[in-house]
Amino acid sequence: MAATQDSPILAFDAVSVRFDDQTALDGVSFTIRRGESLVLLGEAGCGKTVLLKTALGLIRPDAGRVFLFGEDVTAASEQQWYGLRARIGVLFQEGGLFDSLSIEENVSYPLLNQPSLRCPGGEMAERVERSLEFVELGHTLEKYPSELSGGMRRRVGIARAIVTEPELLLYDSPTAGLDPITATTIMALIIKGRDVRRATTVIVTHRYQDGEMLTRYRHDPGLGRLTPASANGAGPKTHYLVLRAGRVVFDGSQAALEASADPYVANFVRRSG
Repeated sequence: MAATQDSPILAFDAVSVRFDDQTALDGVSFTIRRGESLVLLGEAGCGKTVLLKTALGLIRPDAGRVFLFGEDVTAASEQQWYGLRARIGVLFQEGGLFDSLSIEENVSYPLLNQPSLRCPGGEMAERVERSLEFVELGHTLEKYPSELSGGMRRRVGIARAIVTEPELLLYDSPTAGLDPITATTIMALIIKGRDVRRATTVIVTHRYQDGEMLTRYRHDPGLGRLTPASANGAGPKTHYLVLRAGRVVFDGSQAALEASADPYVANFVRRSG
């Protein structure tokens, strides 16, 4: 059953995940709908990556329910998850590329390993080239990850995430360890992917600037660059989730985040003056 325009693309209902005597997620609830963006903030070890893995079905919740594309997938079998994951693009921490594979082989990997996609060879090559052109790396097909800079490897990771034309994109710390200029380039590509493909976007980050860009800018296809959302009408809805020790301590808009008096939440906000 496909999600309708108004049904959640991804929703957690009181989800808890435990590892032995340690609680990684504690009653987490949120909803994100088609075309929206969710910025996930929190200190290291607070449960952000566990949340993404639970959304992917790699970790099963000990309590609560997970909804994906309008369906309750809490108890979905691994066979069912094969089809579901084909509709999700993922950028892993540090890009997650295979060192022994060429850039072309890295980007084509999801197409080759998702049986439900049934992508013919000719179409596969076209999709790979198109995805690499999207991140402005069409010239790197025959190169290997070791021949590229850190920022370029991250861009290849984005190309691999979008090659299946997914409805949902999950980005795990896409700007971590990058210089400010390269980080801005990566975020511009994420915004481009969100707006051109109207993909629902979840981003885990430690940088407030990443969420700020998602909120304040949109990609203008006519100009081929980012423009302020106010100059082009209202941008896609972005909301923020802040985790602390596996619990949600904030869920709301950027304006509400900046106005929060919670000292922990304030750690993740860049305040002017």
